[in-house]
Amino acid sequence: MMETVDLTDRSSLLLVDDDPTFCRVLGLALSRRGFAVATARDSATALRLAAADPPEYAVVDLNLAGDSGLLLIPELLALEPATRIVVLTGYASIATAVEAIKLGAVNYLPKPADADQVVAAFGATTGDPAAPVNARPLSVNRLEWEHIQRVLRDNDGNISATARQLGMHRRTLQRKLAKRPVRS
Repeated sequence: MMETVDLTDRSSLLLVDDDPTFCRVLGLALSRRGFAVATARDSATALRLAAADPPEYAVVDLNLAGDSGLLLIPELLALEPATRIVVLTGYASIATAVEAIKLGAVNYLPKPADADQVVAAFGATTGDPAAPVNARPLSVNRLEWEHIQRVLRDNDGNISATARQLGMHRRTLQRKLAKRPVRS
């Protein structure tokens, strides 16, 4: 049985996603569920909004127009350590899920996720031992994508340093990053 946190007051929520339609739809749905929603489509705007009024909750997209949403997690928590952060992504992977949790996110959801799933993710204070286990191994292409993301994160989003570390040309890495990852 999962414990939940009471979300009945009008809590502040920062929604960070570079997709304007998704941001608008999810923001409206979360507003209807009682949140005071502020939206940002990039990291700089998100940090500016959070510095002015640190949110109680944050929904952060993993891929923000080529930037990693993982980089926002420690910065948001530095502004307000009690912020409960959920990472949403269309690029779900084990590596990024683990990193998001290590960095301080309370949950990680693959897209498409609806407002009810986001609210439930905020409220979950314990793990779910009944969560299904996927027995299908990841493809080689998917493993490559996850490795690139891990090295990019280790280099604080620096593409040139990542390309050097991976032993590939910078343009090749940029092309790989511009592509959507292979589904697992």
